[in-house]
Amino acid sequence: PGPHWLRFELRVMPRRGPERKLTGHLFGQGGGDGAATKLTSTDTAVTGASNTEMLLWRSGAEATAWQWNAGQRGETPRQLDLSALFDPLQQTDLTPFDLLMPFLRWPDFVYEGVANVRGRPAHAFLLYPPAPLPAPVRGELVPAAVRVFLDTQFSAMTQAEWLDAAGATLKSFTVLDLKKTGDQWMVKSIDLRNHTTRAKTRFSVLAVATGLELPRWLFQPEHIATPEPEVPAERIERL
Repeated sequence: PGPHWLRFELRVMPRRGPERKLTGHLFGQGGGDGAATKLTSTDTAVTGASNTEMLLWRSGAEATAWQWNAGQRGETPRQLDLSALFDPLQQTDLTPFDLLMPFLRWPDFVYEGVANVRGRPAHAFLLYPPAPLPAPVRGELVPAAVRVFLDTQFSAMTQAEWLDAAGATLKSFTVLDLKKTGDQWMVKSIDLRNHTTRAKTRFSVLAVATGLELPRWLFQPEHIATPEPEVPAERIERL
């Protein structure tokens, strides 16, 4: 619920070919009009400044996102329009749309009943965008609807599916593991599956720090390239 920091790993597992690993961290902070998050990812297989990418977003009714690559000229981030939300991050299947999850605020939905998700009952909802999403032009997976599953006991989302106009699954993500740190339950790992290519990307949280005091400028786009504050070592818990 409060300001926090996570260190994570992205393991990219194509159906064929070698795997890739990306490392990164994120700072997050709640707010009355939605959470603010800054994510930094590094592709360890790439050399030079271009291997680091930053994404800053504010969730809520007016969700907004900015992107900045360490190899670009200047320190002005690019504000992402709706179509850019479906561009892949660091050549993975993960996109800004997946991170912002704007579908959770779509008002047009159908309740489908209770389903089983990894052995636990969950409410299933089928949500439709308020306006047509941009048509794919470079092979992006743009959903016509999104099905979400909310745990019946905790109301937390445990799975989501991106569906095409015919109802076939384009992409899905599933919460695999949780870990308790203090009184707070944390997501430890999530699988993101591309059902078209059958590739998989696993997001794993390696360490967490909660109850931090973070400066307000950290979540302002004009400061996206400013060196970030140090996280006190005594506050970091490895998962």
